[in-house]
Amino acid sequence: MSIYRDRVSRATALMGEHSMDAMILVKPANMYYLVGDGRLCAYAMITREGEIGMGVPQTDLADVRALADFDHVAGFDDEVGMIHSIAHYFKQFGIQEGIVGVEYAFLPKPRMGMLTHPHAKPEAVEPVDCTPLMSKLRLVKDAGEIERLQAAARVADAGMQRAIERIRPGMTESQVAGEAEYAMRQAGAEDFYRTYVASGPRTNVAHGTPTHRKLQPGDLVMIDVHPVVNGYAADLGRTVCLGKPTAEQEAAWRLYVDALERTIAKAATGVDMAELERTMHGVFEDAGHKEHIFGPPIHGVGIEFEESPLPAGHAFFHGEPAPPPLAAGVTIAIGNCGLYTGAWGVREEDTVVVGDGGPRLLTHFPRQLQVGV
Repeated sequence: MSIYRDRVSRATALMGEHSMDAMILVKPANMYYLVGDGRLCAYAMITREGEIGMGVPQTDLADVRALADFDHVAGFDDEVGMIHSIAHYFKQFGIQEGIVGVEYAFLPKPRMGMLTHPHAKPEAVEPVDCTPLMSKLRLVKDAGEIERLQAAARVADAGMQRAIERIRPGMTESQVAGEAEYAMRQAGAEDFYRTYVASGPRTNVAHGTPTHRKLQPGDLVMIDVHPVVNGYAADLGRTVCLGKPTAEQEAAWRLYVDALERTIAKAATGVDMAELERTMHGVFEDAGHKEHIFGPPIHGVGIEFEESPLPAGHAFFHGEPAPPPLAAGVTIAIGNCGLYTGAWGVREEDTVVVGDGGPRLLTHFPRQLQVGV
């Protein structure tokens, strides 16, 4: 049995628990996990019996046949053709009533309308959300997935090294991001999620997308990279100072590193996401920085650079329940939130695998605040 058929078998067991007769997946990460190929403008229909039908653009048929694991594939020329191909699969699979799972947390209303259009879905088939089911299915990474995550982490280290080696006053944030992204491509990345680079007062921004701001001597620079290697991502963040940091900046950075290391140390089987969040935030709060925290400090990493598990509050807004205690093989990024003082911020982030004997750190680029100018 292929790895994808094994995953589909586990998916159908969960579908049975949720009384789903089929799922229609359009989220690339979910498709990739179950059939080995996830691309835009495509879908995969999986029945409770484990039969797989894919619909892809006519232009992509040969590519999908070479990459994906399926029973049937249909090509279409446009959205109308896509709708008709879905209707064809409902008829072919003998599903004219029952429940079909669709990804509420991923689909905007117009896309949802396509999948539930009267010319696609039989009237007696009721759509329900399969987001929690797919998140549960993908939560624990197997050995092959962890190898891919480790490869992505090595590429993240290479991208960070290049960015920090090349960083100089006068460069723009965009140019720093470009150095990291070039190195990641050369090291094996086929893609990357958005690279964050923020400098000076912009380090006080939660998600510092690069701008044309030029770096100045004495600036703090926050860099966060997310390469994708063989379909899997890693998350690595570092803050450096172009020259000598102030005493206050160095103290905040050392406090952040302390909080990060304490939290990483607790990433063992059975730990609760809430406990990890309390540990990291607690260090900041005890040091008088309660008002300088924004956002959850931890999130899952896998096919996507941010996925389940998520802290309970964050999970709610992603359409998911609070996660259970973490099992061995769950992979998380710790350090997702920064410490934002108002004038500047600091942030360090690493990718970690939860283990029976404790954490396994995947990203290894050294933490160093001051860099030469």
